[in-house]
Amino acid sequence: MGLFDFFKKKFSSEEIPIEDGDKTVVKSEDTDDSAPGWEAIDAEFDRLYPDQPNPLHYGTVVKYMFGGPDPLDGISVYDAGDFWHFVSYGLSELYTKESTDSEYSGYGIELTFKLKKSTNDEEEIKNGCGLLQYVARYIFKTGKVVLPKEYIYTKQMVGIDAQQKSKLTGFLTASDNLAKPLDTPHGKVEFVTLIGATDAELRSVYESETSKLEVRKLLQELENQITDYNRQSLV
Repeated sequence: MGLFDFFKKKFSSEEIPIEDGDKTVVKSEDTDDSAPGWEAIDAEFDRLYPDQPNPLHYGTVVKYMFGGPDPLDGISVYDAGDFWHFVSYGLSELYTKESTDSEYSGYGIELTFKLKKSTNDEEEIKNGCGLLQYVARYIFKTGKVVLPKEYIYTKQMVGIDAQQKSKLTGFLTASDNLAKPLDTPHGKVEFVTLIGATDAELRSVYESETSKLEVRKLLQELENQITDYNRQSLV
């Protein structure tokens, strides 16, 4: 896990969130210090958690473009009651439009993670940030975008929790069922949530001739999108 610097999230007075059906549209004035992509993410999570203007936020000490190990510029963590709701900043174009694809912002996604609360929240939150950085690093290095209804299977046998004792060793992915897709000044962004999965579950997908159908089956069998390190395997 990379090093993170804890700080309070800053908000721009120039963001203008507009709800449009099943997506959030954000328009922003073009100023030298504007970050319309960042503001768009803020606006959607402001809608979800209006009572949390300053959630936990972990920012990278040395930015990836300057040789730092962590590709995400930041990760915010919101208190969602029974679980923590993480959201990444950095897979979409946060500050300026750099790609030639006018339809999508950056990779067209940001990652989310819903972690069930425990007695070890502080350590698990930091570990959760490390997991998001790990997946983002894979995307940056390979150019392969992680989309909904896919799986991440490294064949590791240790848990993805901080103590590495959980039966959950990898992830299934899905469209976040809380955060709406964004239509930002830089293009579209979808929130892809990571859901912890056991080795047996992931192996069943990996060995299946119809892996996409197997992923959908597992997603349907899960009661929700919350990662519970203590849950038993469905397989």
